[in-house]
Amino acid sequence: MKKAIILLGCPESPSQTPLAIYATNKLTQMGYEVTLASTPSAKKLLEVSDPEEHYLKNKVDIETCLDELEEGDYDFLLGFVPKDAAVSYFVTFYHILNTKSLALIFARDEEKVEYFENTVRENTEAEIASARAYHNPTPLRVRLDRALKKLDKKTLAEDDDDKVEDS
Repeated sequence: MKKAIILLGCPESPSQTPLAIYATNKLTQMGYEVTLASTPSAKKLLEVSDPEEHYLKNKVDIETCLDELEEGDYDFLLGFVPKDAAVSYFVTFYHILNTKSLALIFARDEEKVEYFENTVRENTEAEIASARAYHNPTPLRVRLDRALKKLDKKTLAEDDDDKVEDS
């Protein structure tokens, strides 16, 4: 089974927790086993939001995960990027994992969104989905759906290419 990791930092934005659950569900439907690496406060919000672990089965501390992380551990990286520290985490995980990656960038202020986009773009070749979002998760959810659909199409095309090469 393919493995995905979702990075969650400071849960200041009300949009982050529901979108994390949503993204986990979407990735699971796409065939990924999903791990959420988060700060302790983000983890507590996730546990309260999904107490019976219907969606969020694998949760780890982001620092512990980083200490043990190796290339090849995951097939897909999804990073929630609402702050400077989240940009740093995303870029670090991106370079260690060297895998397909999507930065989900959001902030209350458009200037911060642009700054985070530029920083991710300058330091990675990751896909970027972004929106000015804080309380309302809908604009970001729409962009996440588009990005995951695009990723899924790319993955299917790559799988077809691999089958042709194996023939």
